[in-house]
Amino acid sequence: MPPNYRAGMSAPAVRLCFAAAHVALRDDYRELGHSLERPGAAAEIGSHLDWDTTMSLRRRLDALGFGIAEAMDTAQRFFLGWDNARELIARTAALGLGNGFCAGAGTDHLGAVAGPGDLVDGVVFQARFIQQHGGIPVLLPMPWLSQHRAEPDTYVEIYRDIVARLDGPLFVHWLGPMFLPSLAGYFPGDSFRRVMALDRGKLRGCKLSLLDDALELAVRRELLPHDQLVLTGDDFHFGRLILGGDPTAAPPAEPPAIERWTRVGRHEVALGDFSHALLGVLDGIAVPAARALQLLAAGDAAGFLAIMAPCEALGQHVFCAPTQHYKAGLAWLAHRNGWQPNAMLVNREELARDAAHYARCEELARRCGALPE
Repeated sequence: MPPNYRAGMSAPAVRLCFAAAHVALRDDYRELGHSLERPGAAAEIGSHLDWDTTMSLRRRLDALGFGIAEAMDTAQRFFLGWDNARELIARTAALGLGNGFCAGAGTDHLGAVAGPGDLVDGVVFQARFIQQHGGIPVLLPMPWLSQHRAEPDTYVEIYRDIVARLDGPLFVHWLGPMFLPSLAGYFPGDSFRRVMALDRGKLRGCKLSLLDDALELAVRRELLPHDQLVLTGDDFHFGRLILGGDPTAAPPAEPPAIERWTRVGRHEVALGDFSHALLGVLDGIAVPAARALQLLAAGDAAGFLAIMAPCEALGQHVFCAPTQHYKAGLAWLAHRNGWQPNAMLVNREELARDAAHYARCEELARRCGALPE
């Protein structure tokens, strides 16, 4: 255990892992006729959310040892809107989860964004709401910046103003265009590196959703001397990234050493040449992933990878192009496991995947232990 661990703290985390959980809908939602082509109003969608099932999904993930990443799925977040995201955050906070939660802070409560000042005010408003409810804000990417081809200095100035007005801990989310096409070119030039250096005491790390394990390795090794974490959002390569070391080299016989410990909110967290996690795929692989993380904590690198390899195969299928529809596979698996009464998503996004996709989801989920025989 870390030398400064105290009774009453969250258990020390060899890897800090947040599962990005989805929302469930009542059966009567299908009667509204919403679709990706004809999306429904956020208020109407909210009136058909199955809150009991949605919160049950979060309690289940917490019981398996995972923190919750709330309102983080950017595409679905735009459909849900801030009012529903705010309700999700408040309800998750009220659960008193043992492993805590983080949540996305953006600007979707604003009717329009006129310029950088609106971005700063908007993100600060949502981040403070998250902190008031006991969560860690994750600063969501702001599509306005990439859509307006903002210069690197503009990115740095906006993030500087946001961070200056908030307390830590905070995380920065860098999301790739495979999840949201409007984010192409986000963090131009050296702007990401400069943002992460603004206030390392507040900015405790980043969440990388770029599906680029080589870039993640470079970022991780650059941030490590400053006690900043990388939360991998790479649903293709998460096994080797969480284990640590160079993901393109032969797997190490033992997990990389814990070099020291750091405090992130309520968590005492290990630091070393490895990534932590904030992953959508954990929503679907929580049972085998929890077993794998126990083996990792015991120093069994081979056992960890033996479980994670088939989990990665499932993740690569669930997140296959078009990647933004990944929630479909996760909701389907939750339904097939009996955790929710249907597999519907907001605006019936589950219809964007075909029967062959779901059949393959089931096959791969059974192989990795995420769906019982």
